[in-house]
Amino acid sequence: MDRALNTAATGMYAQQLFIDNIANNLANVNTTGFKSSRIEFQDLIYNTLRQSGKTQNLGQVLPGELQVGHGVKPVSTQKCFIQGNVNPTGNPLDLAIEGEGFFQIMKPDGTVMYTRDGSFKVSPDGQIVTADGYALEPDITIPSESSSVTVAIDGTVSVTLIGEVEPETLGQIELVRFINPAGLSNSGQNLYSETAASGPPILANPGSDGVGRVSQGYLEGSNVQIVEEMVSMIVAQRAYEVSSKAIKTSQDMGQIAVNLKR
Repeated sequence: MDRALNTAATGMYAQQLFIDNIANNLANVNTTGFKSSRIEFQDLIYNTLRQSGKTQNLGQVLPGELQVGHGVKPVSTQKCFIQGNVNPTGNPLDLAIEGEGFFQIMKPDGTVMYTRDGSFKVSPDGQIVTADGYALEPDITIPSESSSVTVAIDGTVSVTLIGEVEPETLGQIELVRFINPAGLSNSGQNLYSETAASGPPILANPGSDGVGRVSQGYLEGSNVQIVEEMVSMIVAQRAYEVSSKAIKTSQDMGQIAVNLKR
């Protein structure tokens, strides 16, 4: 009965984390470039009370094992990098990646981070930056006398200066891809960081070498599927409820055993 209590407790803890993950997905349903995640579980160690294949006294071979498991444990959160909806905004500095890839972002301490959030702004110095003021890498500075900014699908950034007709090229946006993007670590602020599991970043120009193209005036929305998350929430709630009933049943059985002495 103590084993049943502990086993059911692991189930309740697992379903609580499941609900926490669902809540985070739903909370970010309108977050630009957000990628949903799901929790993966594994069963715990088993107590083998009788092994299969053993020979009994009269020569019979046991056809099956007698095992009792000890519950469940969460092992990972798997990120889903399915493309989100690409929505028009009309803002020339809103950029969406259609396909694989990440923008590179340089933090003030020199750390390079990665994001799918292409809602860029212009700093007082003319740099293209994120909403938190982190610079796009490679650095691109827009002159103050610019009248319009154009970003081609291959990432080429050009501007038309006031009084000029021909556009002037400022540079090119580079994207990166990873052999295992699910191995990236969430860092908040719509940023990811490289890990040993993700592998090193692979640089490429938009539209080549396996990365997507850049669409100006668009933003990629969250890929959270609300209906799927709601169904998962109901499943987690029912599993949590059943685990709690297993604890109650185990307690009742223990009380019955105690009352046998009376």
